Amino acid sequence: MAGNSRRRGAMRKPGTKKGMQVGSGGQRRRGLEGKGPTPRAEDRTGHPAARRAAAKRKETAAQSARRQRPEPGRPGATETVAGRNSVVEALRAEVPVKALYVAERIDSDDRVREVLRTAADRGLAVLEAPRSELDRVTGGAVHQGVALTLPPYDYAHPDDILTAAEEAGEVPLVVALDGVTDPRNLGAVVRSAAAFGAHGVVIPERRSAGMTAGAWKTSAGAAARVPVARATNLARQLRAYQEAGLFVIGLDGSGEVEVGEAAALGEPLCLVVGSEGAGMSRIVHQACDLVVRIPIARSVESLNAGVAAGVAMYEIARARR
Repeated sequence: MAGNSRRRGAMRKPGTKKGMQVGSGGQRRRGLEGKGPTPRAEDRTGHPAARRAAAKRKETAAQSARRQRPEPGRPGATETVAGRNSVVEALRAEVPVKALYVAERIDSDDRVREVLRTAADRGLAVLEAPRSELDRVTGGAVHQGVALTLPPYDYAHPDDILTAAEEAGEVPLVVALDGVTDPRNLGAVVRSAAAFGAHGVVIPERRSAGMTAGAWKTSAGAAARVPVARATNLARQLRAYQEAGLFVIGLDGSGEVEVGEAAALGEPLCLVVGSEGAGMSRIVHQACDLVVRIPIARSVESLNAGVAAGVAMYEIARARR
């Protein structure tokens, strides 16, 4: 019927026609080309292999960060104490604290209350943080909602120990540790040094324990009174002490005389203690003026460094009295 084309819906609008259109060959050709090779499983978002690859990359990055982070006890290193029991023990031992981290909405118990009470009494900085931040600060350790960060230990110079003895008008007594890698042994030596009047402890920069939280706790607060110094080369430092007038005595099971029988105990002295297993190194052994021993029962092979140093310092203190 004439004019029927004007009826609504009688004609399609341009661009809505189904089927082939003029110039559509390019579209069809591109549709047949495909989307390229199938991505690897590791590159597909949400694929289990992709999640495993991401976790591996994260662990590799964490290991790299740990390698770059200074070792606890080394100069410039900031140590973290994590866990409620560990934090309570560190605060009881009056370990120096940089900041206390407490998780948001933490479930409080006797340990948490003691931590917060001690922090308030000592005027420590308390930071409330989400658990994700505590995970980052502690490096993923089990922290139970509380953690401490310790400032880097301020090591003295080996010469400062002699200066302190001279200013006090006392006969110098220095304790040097060779190859002692257990922080608890270092803390025990520092505690004995404070008990028997030693003026300081010297440790080498390499292959030695540093003043970590464990060493602080074992020292029972003595680390705040007895300086710990680092020597770049222990044998060279012993020779420097000899030039300054100190008599260097090494402690070893094969010593020439018993420690209580040594005639030089009343002189300016440097006592060298090696590790329980290997003892003193050859070069340090050669640098000693005299090597002494502690008389022990044959059924006991050796004493650990902390106990041996304490016994030797007691003999020195007794001889000086």
